[in-house]
Amino acid sequence: MRSAADAPPRADSRRRPLRILLLAPHPFFQHRGTPIAERALLEVLSAQGHSVDVLTFPEGEEVDIPGCTIHRAPLLPGIRNVRPGFSVKKLLYDALLFVRATGFARRGRYDVIHAVEESVFFGLILGSLFRIPYIYDMDSSLPEQMIERYPMLGRLRRALEAMERLAVRRATAILTVCKSVEEVARGHAPERLIARVEDTSMLGMAGDEGVAERIADRIGPDGGPIAMYVGNLEKYQGIDLLLEAFQRVLAEEPAANLVIVGGDEVRIRHYSGLARRLGAEGRVHFLGPRPLPQLGDYLRQADVLVSPRITGTNTPMKIYSYLDSGRPVVATRLPTHTQVLDDEIACLVDPKPADLADGLLRLFRDAELRTELARRARERFQREFSPEVFRERIVRFYDQVERLLPTRVA
Repeated sequence: MRSAADAPPRADSRRRPLRILLLAPHPFFQHRGTPIAERALLEVLSAQGHSVDVLTFPEGEEVDIPGCTIHRAPLLPGIRNVRPGFSVKKLLYDALLFVRATGFARRGRYDVIHAVEESVFFGLILGSLFRIPYIYDMDSSLPEQMIERYPMLGRLRRALEAMERLAVRRATAILTVCKSVEEVARGHAPERLIARVEDTSMLGMAGDEGVAERIADRIGPDGGPIAMYVGNLEKYQGIDLLLEAFQRVLAEEPAANLVIVGGDEVRIRHYSGLARRLGAEGRVHFLGPRPLPQLGDYLRQADVLVSPRITGTNTPMKIYSYLDSGRPVVATRLPTHTQVLDDEIACLVDPKPADLADGLLRLFRDAELRTELARRARERFQREFSPEVFRERIVRFYDQVERLLPTRVA
């Protein structure tokens, strides 16, 4: 079956603007993957004239998007800092979100529910109760994500997969973020409208504030080549692997530097301790979180960008910013990366300290290779993953969704 991204557009196809209820089961807005992608989606829907009510958690920055109204679940006493992934905190706020969503669905006269991640099960229930079609915005396979975080849930795999299958089959359309997730959705319901719309670059979002510091000032006058990682410091990101690899790099390039942007205080302390035990403390620089508008300027100060992820199947959102940055990329040769990266545009290595170290050293020492990889990567980004391509694919997807909705009376 052809995906929505491949379907030809049609002129002036929208009968009238849609009224959409978007369920965002996490803090919104925050400077991390899913909320950033949602903001980009909302900006496209707004530009198309649609009206969107966003139901989300109490935490998050306020953002002003024309035609979009943000409604928050009430703040629970003592429940703060809801992090990505399955957790008790998230379940509690999910329950409150469902209660609010029920009231909105009953009164809202919505054309469609756009359900992100686990809120698809709210869409499934509310769609049946109030006869509202729903879109499943599928960022990952929920059974896979839950079992990866809590292996004891493996004995419930078949039940979890059955729930996911039901949610996909009852959806009017499914929006997937990468090839591996699209394949899961097609395995459940090949006859459904299923579109793959990859994320895009975060560079240039929210203006350009420059940077608060120059990395060269932190490193000092004897600074050598710089490898940079951007993202959270959760275990699946492979920071242990990165630090062990960098220890090997320093044995051959003692002036090399590793700059890590992102992470909370607890994990920064943990990995600072690991860097110290590995004898790399003076050459590993933890900058902590930095404002999103500064991201491009940070990336451009690196010689090499690195993504050492060791588990998962969905593509890290940072990869698209890496490709857009004009800097070469070293990444682990795993499906999480290879559904977007290949040897033409990145240095792919096995997820082992020696192999990652070899990849970093190879790029540190070969300026011509760095330039060529970065050039080809940016060309690929412009052709396949640019903000313009993202917008076109979202518009085309919603155009096809409208064809599947019940005829409405203006």
